[in-house]
Amino acid sequence: MADTFQYSFIKSEEEFSIFVESIGLFGNFSGSDKNLVVLPDGRIDLFFMQTSTDHFQVLLMGLETEPEQRTVPSGMYAYAVSFTPLGLEYVLQTSIADILNTARKLPVHFWNNQKENFKDLDTFKDFVMEKITALIPQQIEERKRRLFDLIYASKGEMSVAELSKRVGWSSRQINRYFNAQFGLSLKAYSDILRFRASLEHIAVGKLFPELDFSDQSHFIKEIKKYSGVLPKDLSKNKDDRFVLLSVLKQK
Repeated sequence: MADTFQYSFIKSEEEFSIFVESIGLFGNFSGSDKNLVVLPDGRIDLFFMQTSTDHFQVLLMGLETEPEQRTVPSGMYAYAVSFTPLGLEYVLQTSIADILNTARKLPVHFWNNQKENFKDLDTFKDFVMEKITALIPQQIEERKRRLFDLIYASKGEMSVAELSKRVGWSSRQINRYFNAQFGLSLKAYSDILRFRASLEHIAVGKLFPELDFSDQSHFIKEIKKYSGVLPKDLSKNKDDRFVLLSVLKQK
């Protein structure tokens, strides 16, 4: 492998996209530790992580609501499955309300994984898709499917009241569901998706609000809330420490 920090991913097939956004591999194959900032993006990541030659662990990450500084040691790499909220509920069949901004350790042999499943990204993808195909249910509650379709299509800009009206599900019930399942409100989740959508604009140097922010001041405040820095500093991405932004710039 190249002597660098690497990140690559494969987007999920369309038929599985309501459950899984992407399957990826990242690793620090350089000779020194790498300092990164993890940004909230609304995804739920399942990591199969090799931290040293004899230390392997499986982690389910909760949703992030704030930027987090992390150090990736030299030699550490991980295969990852990025689930959507519906994937969490219907494939993993669990709640992450108790691990907001943190993680849960899973058994090291989760999904009966074997060493040969991690030969390369394509091999890992085949392993993951076989597991998911066996786990997905025949039916999904239609109002939940419709809710997330609208949330994603609007990039988090649609109000809770409008979502409630279109789905036919009271805002109180929706928020009860979100808090119980994910550990935050629908509004908080939508704000994270709007931030993530804004990163696509910042990645190409657009430092003014392109989405539904009330004004420039509100835009700057929200970007700093979720990234820890001003839009102009985020755009510079010094030392490629904002990995999510680096990926967007490569598109």
